[in-house]
Amino acid sequence: MTRHIPALDRDTAAIGLGCMGMSWAYTTPEDRDDADSIEVVRAALDRGITLLDTSDAYSSGHNETLVGRAIAGRRDEAIVTTKGGLVSSYVDGRPHLERDGRPEHLRAAIDASLARLGVETIDLYYLHRVDTAVPLEDSWGTLAEAVAQGKIRALGLSEVTTDEAERAHAIHPVAAIQSELSLWTRDALGVGTNSDGTPAGDVVDWAAAHDAIFVPFSPLGRGFLTGTLDTQALPANDFRARLPRFTGSAAKANQRIIDVVRHVATRHETTPAAVALAWVLSQGEHVIPIPGTTKIARLDENLTVADLVLSPDDLAELNALPAAEGARY
Repeated sequence: MTRHIPALDRDTAAIGLGCMGMSWAYTTPEDRDDADSIEVVRAALDRGITLLDTSDAYSSGHNETLVGRAIAGRRDEAIVTTKGGLVSSYVDGRPHLERDGRPEHLRAAIDASLARLGVETIDLYYLHRVDTAVPLEDSWGTLAEAVAQGKIRALGLSEVTTDEAERAHAIHPVAAIQSELSLWTRDALGVGTNSDGTPAGDVVDWAAAHDAIFVPFSPLGRGFLTGTLDTQALPANDFRARLPRFTGSAAKANQRIIDVVRHVATRHETTPAAVALAWVLSQGEHVIPIPGTTKIARLDENLTVADLVLSPDDLAELNALPAAEGARY
């Protein structure tokens, strides 16, 4: 099972690899294991998973450096995607992010990312978030300049509305949109709203209509949809321990979602993770989810989605799942 990326004219596996958790949010600088993570990235390349997703915000560039080390000597195999426009730090031991879409920041960020990744050109570069203090046209125009300079091949947006995508696309083609999408987070399908309460729009459909790929992050609901996560046993350094959906009564209520996913998985003699990924992939041929993992065994488990075909009845049952209890953050 493969997917095509029109802006790069390249094919890749139907799933990519989200590398954030190797450096950020699920671990701390003291606990991460770079050697193991590098082996996972290289194992992904061995298996044809070439779309590698990172960001300069993931532990202040550490994740980009890690990915750069992993692809050394194998640059031509990898589709390197990174992001700029968020600045990361730790506040009281917890991950903290602030938006910065100023042109001067983005220019410096691109050059720093190229150095950390050890590449001459970034295949796909996202504006990580729209900075409301800076006109989108200024931020996006700066990224378009970097394309003209040969530093970037294609541009993407992360967590945007269809209106924002249209504004950017009028300046330079939007090659990709990245947003959260899973069985328990469906805002990208048009059910979400802007901060002022107006509809955000169906960005999955927008991407298809504009020959762009849609890249869902957290397609396994940050691990919840694997059916193996004990929310009460999350360590203090794992940011999920503070997320509303993973705590208290919400965590208990959300078990009804995984119960249905398990039921479908049993019917197909597969895993809940494979079912969750198959549902995401069913949203369109332009959809390339990026599940993250720090274990090669989980990487192989995710790849079993290639052998799974959900029936119309399966999809109807999954589409009828209730909305998740609790906010995303």
